[in-house]
Formats: sequence, C-alpha cells, structure tokens
Amino acid sequence: MGKIKLTKGELKRQRDSLKQFQHYLPTLQLKKQQLQMKILEARRALEVKDAVLAEQRQAINRWVGLLADPMMQQSMDFKEWLIPSSRDILIETQNIAGAAMPVLKDVRFKDAEYDLYLTPLWVDAGLAAMRRFVRDYVEAGIIREQIRILQKELRVTTQRVNLFEKVKIPECLEHIRVIRIYLGDQQANAVGISKVAKKKIEVMAQLEAGV
Repeated sequence: MGKIKLTKGELKRQRDSLKQFQHYLPTLQLKKQQLQMKILEARRALEVKDAVLAEQRQAINRWVGLLADPMMQQSMDFKEWLIPSSRDILIETQNIAGAAMPVLKDVRFKDAEYDLYLTPLWVDAGLAAMRRFVRDYVEAGIIREQIRILQKELRVTTQRVNLFEKVKIPECLEHIRVIRIYLGDQQANAVGISKVAKKKIEVMAQLEAGV
C-alpha cells in the first residue's frame, strides 16, 4: 500500500475512487462475458467454414484437373477470373462487444470473357464452384482475424477486471479503513484532551472561588 494522506479530504477521494471502480467493474465483467461468448461463436463458425472448405476441395478437384488441361490454359487464363484483387475483397467494420471487427461484405471476381460456343459447358459450373471456394476461403481468413482481435480485447478486459477486483478496490477499502481509524483516534484524542482541559478549568475555578 502506497503512502496516503490521513485527512478527511483524502478519505473523500478514496471513497469517490471506490465508488467509481465499483460502478465500472460490472460493465467490464459483462464485456468480458460477451467477448468470451463471441469468441466461442467465431470458433464454431470457423469450424463450420473449415468443414465446408474441406468438402469443396474434394468437389473441385475434378474441375482443377479439367481447367489445368494445357489446351484449356492456352485458350483461357482462369487465374484472373478466380483470384480477386485486394480492392475486390469488400470488408466492412462492425462493433462487436466493443471491438472493431472486420466482416466480409462481398468478394468480386473479374468477369469471365470467353466464347460460349467454343467453350465446354462445364467451364461455367467449374468457375462457379471454384469461386465459391475462394470466397469461403477468404471468409475463413477474416473469421480467424476476428478471433485474434477478440482474444486480444479479452486479454485487455480481463487485465482490467483483475486490476479492479484484486488491486484497486481492495486498495481503496484498505486506505479508507486506515484513514478512518486514524481520524477516529484523532477525534478520540481531541475529546480526551478537551475533557482534561475542561477539568483543569473547573479545578482552577474552584480554587479561585475558595480563595
């Protein structure tokens, strides 16, 4: 416990601080619970997304083989239709449990331009399947970033909760206790001194009256 002033002013300051800490602690505890819940939700969402991606990988393997055919690659550049640029990944920010979170809004792909008469029909279906995979892959990455941000925010909030619960509030209570004891002793001493002084005055008055 640091050195404190044993005065009525300091007692009021410590009581005000205690009131403030006790006021904000429930808010911090609630935020901690919300963050924990959001982390669990994000982890479950990531598990689902990873499972979807695993299924999609198997489903698009045949498309990858077809699109990788040298004859197809000579006539079309599929990569530019499947890999979005950073500006085509649209992300918005939402406030989730007090944390600024990235949320995927959309993934835009370059229009696939090819001769519909000369291109096999399966190309459309293959591109659509692989684009779904790319979009889900991007979203999984954003969910991982959400979890990272939420965990960081949880660590900071937990530190504040512990600071209030284990340090600040007990410290204020102890300061208040020490100051009250000191002021009580001072008041008792003042009363005792006052009684002694009063008794002396009475004795002196009696002596003077007797004289």
